[in-house]
Amino acid sequence: MKKMYNVAVVGATGAVGTKMIEMLAETSLPINQVKLLASKRSAGKEVTFKGQTLVIEELIPDSFTDVDIALFSAGGTISKQFAPEAVKRGAVVVDNTSHYRMNADVPLVVPEVNPEALKRHKGIIANPNCSTIQMMVALEPIRQAYGLDRVIVSTYQAVSGAGINAMDELKSQATAYIKGTPADQLTATILPCGGDKKHYPIAFNALPQIDVFADADYTYEEWKMINETKKIMEDDSIKVVATCVRIPVLSGHSESIYIEVKEEGSNVAKIKELIAKAPGAVLQDDPSQQLYPQALTSIDRKETFVGRIRQDIDIDKGYHMWVVSDNLLKGAAWNSVQIAETLHEMDLVRV
Repeated sequence: MKKMYNVAVVGATGAVGTKMIEMLAETSLPINQVKLLASKRSAGKEVTFKGQTLVIEELIPDSFTDVDIALFSAGGTISKQFAPEAVKRGAVVVDNTSHYRMNADVPLVVPEVNPEALKRHKGIIANPNCSTIQMMVALEPIRQAYGLDRVIVSTYQAVSGAGINAMDELKSQATAYIKGTPADQLTATILPCGGDKKHYPIAFNALPQIDVFADADYTYEEWKMINETKKIMEDDSIKVVATCVRIPVLSGHSESIYIEVKEEGSNVAKIKELIAKAPGAVLQDDPSQQLYPQALTSIDRKETFVGRIRQDIDIDKGYHMWVVSDNLLKGAAWNSVQIAETLHEMDLVRV
């Protein structure tokens, strides 16, 4: 008999949780029932799912009774508290927060890149940082063919990565600025980081800080990309460095990536061919027609778009590229649902 799964979404009212529900409506995963979980203040709200009305329930430990797969996107504190409770009750957790990502016992998975890591799961699988995910999709086919020695990435990240309230604040700031409010009088309460001392407007601005500053004056977001890349590729020898910037775009993360490959024989044409054939990647690269990835055209698309592939002028094994993806989908909700699909395909859901 075909397996059918009961799936829970934790953080169902958030920006990512809302997209998770949309992705579950489209998934190939055989679903018996969907349970929507959130805070007490959101309990009782109604959501339409595949023509049915689902009522959001308050998240408590016993919410996971009879749940097979639980998708978490409600913040690290919630994941720390409730993911073990879900596992205790027999569910497999796919966690979209940073809490478990660098835990040695927790696989960090991009299905197009390292699905075999799922075989090592002990009940919890971590979804990587949104910016790391799209970079991995673009770089893995190149790594497989030529190896990777160095990665230097600069991100141009949308405000949706900071949540619905950040998106609303961008809209209100932009409206106020256009109506004549001076930049230094715009109300800013969220960005660059809710947990830091100062806040700055994002409208018509670029903020070279995502998350708080940490070791060596890199932010936690930058350290996430550095450490997660090495964990996913299972190679601590790869040199990785990141600069993460928030820009006034609602959704769709963009990245400028420079790589140096290890092996001889690479060229731009071969790298384009690798990208064009890679699962989950779409090559958009024709300068003669001004064809290249854009944040606006990535919205509501599950793929990662790659273009502007060029050989470095000075370094023979160096290449530059531009990588774009919908951070709420491939960077979060869709990657999580893909993990669930892959668990099913590999018969790794403990039911």
